[in-house]
Amino acid sequence: MAPSSKVFSLEGRALKLDTAEDLEPHIAELRANDDVEEVKLLGNTLGVGACKLLGEVLATKKNLRNANLADIFTGRLLSEIPEALDSLLTSILNLPKLNTINLNDNAFGLNTQAPLVAFLAAHIPLQHLYLNNNGLGPHAGILVADALSELHAKKEAARKEGQEVPDLETVICGRNRLENGSMTAWAKAYSLHNKIKEIKMVQNGIRQEGISHLLTEGLSHATELRILDLQDNTFTLTGAKALAKVVSTWATLQELGVGDSLLGGKGGVRVAEALAKGKNAKLEILRLQYNEITAAGVKGFAEAAKIGLPALKRIELNGNKFTEDDESIIALQELLEERKESSGSDTIVEDDWGVDSLSDLEELDSEEEEEEEEEEEEEEGITTEERAEKLIKEAEEAQEEPVIPVKDKEVEELAKKLEKTGI
Repeated sequence: MAPSSKVFSLEGRALKLDTAEDLEPHIAELRANDDVEEVKLLGNTLGVGACKLLGEVLATKKNLRNANLADIFTGRLLSEIPEALDSLLTSILNLPKLNTINLNDNAFGLNTQAPLVAFLAAHIPLQHLYLNNNGLGPHAGILVADALSELHAKKEAARKEGQEVPDLETVICGRNRLENGSMTAWAKAYSLHNKIKEIKMVQNGIRQEGISHLLTEGLSHATELRILDLQDNTFTLTGAKALAKVVSTWATLQELGVGDSLLGGKGGVRVAEALAKGKNAKLEILRLQYNEITAAGVKGFAEAAKIGLPALKRIELNGNKFTEDDESIIALQELLEERKESSGSDTIVEDDWGVDSLSDLEELDSEEEEEEEEEEEEEEGITTEERAEKLIKEAEEAQEEPVIPVKDKEVEELAKKLEKTGI
């Protein structure tokens, strides 16, 4: 890498760097480069000593915009990670242009989250946060979401002082077992950061009460949303109703992912009817696989695509309960093929267009249909107040999640140290 390059990378080198001495031979070019805008350290494993030195070097890089620190603690002890993470995050907190932080695939969890939480609450330039597959759990999820709410207050205070402050635009926080217990906190965070453009919270074990609250109390305020991916959580009819209620507020939405979310037959129809109203004219991609959607739902989506979704290019429906030769599927295929041909694009990516492969469709079972109807009737009998009470109880239970007592004092001290560092 030439010293003038704006990117410094050790990506995927599988280096085991325990001490400052281990790291030193690998960062000479980084030391010499004051113009660096992006560092990629993912795919190595860094110990406390290495992180302290790296932090000292990064602290001098005032043009840094993007820090990719994904997967840098593999094989590290639980006792190592807070101090190592603190060294890195303290060093980059004062970097005025650092707007993107990627901490994917690092095992934080409740016992090592304190430095992360303190950083997120204080780093005013933050625009894009990647926090995927970190083992947070609902309690740490609450702390992270609350930190983002605190960050919003600090961004607003900085704006009042005349500073140019970017909005939080991206939050990727999937595979973190956030569950219902943290959804009240996340809804609050999103209601504040209402100019957010991309949210991905897949595979978090969020059930219908949490999904409903997240949508109606949080994401309904995010009127500039472009990409929303909530796949592999549990919607049922309750969540589908909430989605149908708020989807019209997202006029700029381009991609919606609610696959593998148990929308159900009636839920699929509800969402289709909402999309048919024409309030989502920029929607291009709709992911609906494995949702127990029936022929009635497919008919609804075909109608929505025709009259309410003029920009739709791709719809994914595999794994649902209808036949491949359903006339609505054929209508969808023909409509999207026509749009592809008339797009006028020189480069067509086939996977961006049409209906997905329908190789894993389910047969509609009359017994299952009856069971679904019973479950839906049961859900409809639950009041809003009862759902709210359940969420409060789950939030309280999440905050009682056990931690390893030995580490509490050490982690809290690191967090306090980080909170004292300001931009």
